[in-house]
Amino acid sequence: MSITSIMDDLKRRMDGAISAFKHELGGLRTGRASASLLEPLTVEAYGSVVHINQVANISVPEPRMLSVSVWDKTMVGAVERAIRDSGLGLNPITDGMNLRIPLPELNEERRKELVKIAHQYAEQARVATRHVRRDGMDNLKKLEKEGEIGQDEAHGLSEKIQKLTDETIADIDKILAVKESEIMHV
Repeated sequence: MSITSIMDDLKRRMDGAISAFKHELGGLRTGRASASLLEPLTVEAYGSVVHINQVANISVPEPRMLSVSVWDKTMVGAVERAIRDSGLGLNPITDGMNLRIPLPELNEERRKELVKIAHQYAEQARVATRHVRRDGMDNLKKLEKEGEIGQDEAHGLSEKIQKLTDETIADIDKILAVKESEIMHV
């Protein structure tokens, strides 16, 4: 395994931790309607569990309203249940094959809960990043032990890995700060 492939792999995996973190944050409600709010929800359809966006279209007709157009009439009840039971505090209104979902105003207590959840997601992303760093350091030690790289080169690369880790964690913190201000903005 070459040094560049190790560094590329670490960068790719750390970027993956950031994109997973962003995806999880997308599921947190801020007060503005967003189709990404319902994307993580799953529903049982035709004998398997699928994401809602695989059985319906999700749109945002108004700033505080989501609209879900279910493709199959038999799925309307299941989609409605999935939204109602999601823990997002949403109450869909069924209108034929369409569901209208008004987004209630977030109260202070709920905003603080969402911020706590965002912090948990951020910590998971930081931990994933540190695991990637540990794997990189282990690979580096293995290369050094096998004599493929010298001690000085290993030290320099470990500093690069640490720098990459610090940058990734700083990015996670920035993304968290933006989401936190979005949630707390009334």
